[in-house]
Amino acid sequence: MINYLINLFFPKVCDGCRALLLQNETVFCTSCRHEMPLTQYHLDSKNEAIKKFYGKIDIQFASAFLYFNKKGMVQELIHNLKYKGHQEIGTVLGNWYAEDLKELQFEIPFDIVIPVPLHKKKFKERGYNQVTTFGKAIASGFQIPFNETILFRKVYSKTQSKKNLLGRSENIDNIFDSVLTEENQNKHFLLVDDVLTTGATLEACSRALLKIPGTKISIVCIAMAHS
Repeated sequence: MINYLINLFFPKVCDGCRALLLQNETVFCTSCRHEMPLTQYHLDSKNEAIKKFYGKIDIQFASAFLYFNKKGMVQELIHNLKYKGHQEIGTVLGNWYAEDLKELQFEIPFDIVIPVPLHKKKFKERGYNQVTTFGKAIASGFQIPFNETILFRKVYSKTQSKKNLLGRSENIDNIFDSVLTEENQNKHFLLVDDVLTTGATLEACSRALLKIPGTKISIVCIAMAHS
């Protein structure tokens, strides 16, 4: 009865198109689910995501689940996840993509899932890291740990979205660092983020993690912006 009243006065809507959700629908409607712009990058070892890091950083694998277009459905999903506290979006997308990734049966399995970290000040302002639920869902799918303490952000900075590539590269190299303990050595880290654009942030995170002896890195993002 309580759930009925809640749904009556505060009906659940699709995070993609804002249509009312049916009883058996969660986060997004069936129509939006079928229209998700899937990249299928995980099936291509030379996909556009991994090409972002050619000649810059040594990674084992890179992929993104969805295409990101301005004013598109995926932008709406990411906006709701990042700024409106709809963290269940990350869980649903992470569970979905974990099943796709597991089908590949990687020769070198991931050991630990690590999110691109927020600075403590930014975390306090927002209240959560927008990639946590996505990363935890991926980790759960692979039955491996999710760790938010190995990689950390040293410097608080404003959003990178309005800076050009050169400006980002100049400012981001020394922002991240990692915890250099023996326990963290010889691990294959799966680094997760929300949207892959230039790759500068993920490159900087990877360089910080590669300070740990024996590190291997793979990267998975919720979405990737078209070049």
